Amino acid sequence: MAPFVCSTLIISLGLGTTMTFASTHWYLAWMGIEINTLAIIPLMTQNHNPRTIEATTKYFFAQATASATLLFAAVSNAFLTGGWDILQTNHPLTSTLITLALAMKIGLAPLHSWMPEVMQGVSLLTGLTLSTWQKLAPLCLIYQIQPNSPSVFTTLGLLSVIVGGWGGLNQIQLRKILAYSSIAHLGWMIIILPFSSPLTLLTLFTYLMMTFSLFSSFMLIRTTHINSLSTSWAKIPALTASVPLILLSLGGLPPLTGFLPKWLILQELTKQDLTPIATLAALSSLFSLYFYLRLSYTMTLTMSPNNPTGTLPWRLNPRHNTLPLALTTTTTIFLLPATPAILALFTL
Repeated sequence: MAPFVCSTLIISLGLGTTMTFASTHWYLAWMGIEINTLAIIPLMTQNHNPRTIEATTKYFFAQATASATLLFAAVSNAFLTGGWDILQTNHPLTSTLITLALAMKIGLAPLHSWMPEVMQGVSLLTGLTLSTWQKLAPLCLIYQIQPNSPSVFTTLGLLSVIVGGWGGLNQIQLRKILAYSSIAHLGWMIIILPFSSPLTLLTLFTYLMMTFSLFSSFMLIRTTHINSLSTSWAKIPALTASVPLILLSLGGLPPLTGFLPKWLILQELTKQDLTPIATLAALSSLFSLYFYLRLSYTMTLTMSPNNPTGTLPWRLNPRHNTLPLALTTTTTIFLLPATPAILALFTL
């Protein structure tokens, strides 16, 4: 792809998300999401092969369906309430339709089936964009909707946590595992949104840091299959030590950063007398923890049966800028002791 075209598409990605962030009008917010979607599609098809084209087509149809539903719900809301203001989405029917449309946009269960297939067909860099940047605009709109009943968000969140953990158990492709991991983490964000929106922002922040670290590590290792993780020690030995910690942080094990949002979410759900939901969410996270441990085991405790005969890659001069990865990895692993300061920051 030509540099000018690539730069234009990347700028359009930022413009669409920024437009949605700054909008108080449903039509402008919808336009921002559409600009964002249309900009990512050419980036997904940079590698011309049947698998990529199939994934892009699935992504387009899923996003088009969600966009049509969102526009229909916004028009219906304007007809019923007499205004296009996002904060005036008070009618139960239209707010539910908008929530479901946005849930399909970001891949919440039970509207998640497109996401693992799309992630499997694109590159790791595009998958990182789909898992992080593409979630921001719909999440911004979900954040602004005040539902009459939190049951919709609670149901979607709990289903996503369960499906995200259950679906990744038998996967051997890293991109599908990361897709189900994304679904599970989005479930944690949505399940707590009606009760404590700052916790949703905190969970989103930690999710972005952990996901960026993991995708960047896999891009450095150049692996997309669980079996090829056993050769990572010969490529970048430092990642053999850091990636398992990132995975365990994603699983929510203390004393790593990923434990912080899950701990606070379970505490808040218990305060809201939702102990059964908190228990189900905690038990469902064990499924996710299993495949994170599986990846960690493969990477650290198994070795490739083939002995390298040439110069090990880690002895060569590095060609990648690893500073962003180092910063996000540090944040992913060591942020738990700063919990009071983080809570003060997100509750201002």
